[in-house]
Amino acid sequence: MTERARPGPTVSRRQALGLIGVGAVAVTAGVTGWATSGTPLARPTGPIPPTGESLRTPADLTSSRGRLAVELTAAPGASLAGYPATAWGYNGSSPGPTLRVRPGDELAVRLRNGLDQPTNLHTHGLRVSAEGNSDNPFIHIAPGQVFDYRIAIPTAHPAGTFWYHPHAHGHVADQLFAGLAGALIVDASDEPAVSADRVLLITDTTLTSAGPATADTTSRMVGRQGELLLLNGQHQPVIPAATGDLQRWRLVNATTSRTLTLRLDAHPLTRIALDGITLPVATTDETVRLAPGNRADVLVRPERSGTFTLAATTDPRGAMGMMAGAAVGGETQPLAALATSGPARTPSALPTFPSGPAPVTGATTGARRLTFTMGMGGGMSGGMGSGGPGMSFGFDGRSFDPARTDQIVAVGAVEEWTLTNPTPMAHPFHLHVWPFELLADSAGSPPTGTLQDVVLVPAGGWVRLRIPFTALPGRSVYHCHILDHEDAGMMATITVG
Repeated sequence: MTERARPGPTVSRRQALGLIGVGAVAVTAGVTGWATSGTPLARPTGPIPPTGESLRTPADLTSSRGRLAVELTAAPGASLAGYPATAWGYNGSSPGPTLRVRPGDELAVRLRNGLDQPTNLHTHGLRVSAEGNSDNPFIHIAPGQVFDYRIAIPTAHPAGTFWYHPHAHGHVADQLFAGLAGALIVDASDEPAVSADRVLLITDTTLTSAGPATADTTSRMVGRQGELLLLNGQHQPVIPAATGDLQRWRLVNATTSRTLTLRLDAHPLTRIALDGITLPVATTDETVRLAPGNRADVLVRPERSGTFTLAATTDPRGAMGMMAGAAVGGETQPLAALATSGPARTPSALPTFPSGPAPVTGATTGARRLTFTMGMGGGMSGGMGSGGPGMSFGFDGRSFDPARTDQIVAVGAVEEWTLTNPTPMAHPFHLHVWPFELLADSAGSPPTGTLQDVVLVPAGGWVRLRIPFTALPGRSVYHCHILDHEDAGMMATITVG
């Protein structure tokens, strides 16, 4: 068992701003701030990197007769951003294949670890058991080893967009940044037909001649941000459409750290689902905002021909408004282009999708208060992780310890959790297995009327959640979904039983 460190002093806002400022300057300087394992990639002639390619769709693996049995090998050698063999992938592909199941199915995954470090598999957002060989974050698969997952999808599981990625503590950010991610769809038979149902998985990375770069200490403090923002592993691809076509875009923010605001030129985005749950009422807006780990399903129906940019704006991180030139993020860049053809069409009404399960109503049975904490000198108690010299991450003054149980909840309870964030950075909070309803937050966000599994807690702010622990007893984790922070210790355990 890891030796418990003595409690150290809590970082002040002024100290944290100074520390984060150092990392921010390094990250915004391009490749400066990256500990690269090789020289920068030799760029090919023509566009650098390739742009304008037609959008590629990851391979679909679909269940049959109540079961989806697949073999996934996590290994180097996948193509990314048009460069061959520069990334890590599942079955030689980044993103990995899209796994499609139905409520009541069994998902059987034989995962082979072809990496030089431990890995495992997390089915992000699925309401499935966290015990045994199901979605168990405490499983670590050693290099060269094989593990058989058996994940039972409940018959009442909602249809929607989910995803999978590694969750071996201490390696999560590196492995996702290198390309290990894929979509996981729970299909329904009662949804309206669309002209195209597209998985659009967003990642970012920085490449060197030896593969994806690794982050240095200062980059890990703020959460690494890659030079290349990619869609389905491509740099600024083209999404084809005919005028009048109704397309469903399943947007997945699979970046390690970026909160993204998406905008499509000359087109509204009609959001029909959040984090895999279909909304009771669709919402139409100019933008969709996704914290790391969030998903949104949107409908797009072009009415005239042309080429329209899908742009992504990265939220600034670090509350560095007072520190000129030091903010991380804040830039807007093209993510893809929608290319439409055909005569102009008269707008028509969009179909209605059956709403997902409603949040639990009625009285709560308990309340808890959790605090994101950042400490100085690696001195937070009971820790496994550290953000590097001078900095540690955790909850309630403690870094992650898998041998410790941080929260014990009775199965059947419905609790209100208030998450406070006195740090100078926003943190996306993710709870495995048990989705929650956002009741209120310090930013005044309107309620969505649905359940979700990632919520952004503002810097210096708070959120209040209602969490029904009404099914699936077991032991799992909650953590910050800036994955460098999770690896550094901003994660804790929860037992429901």
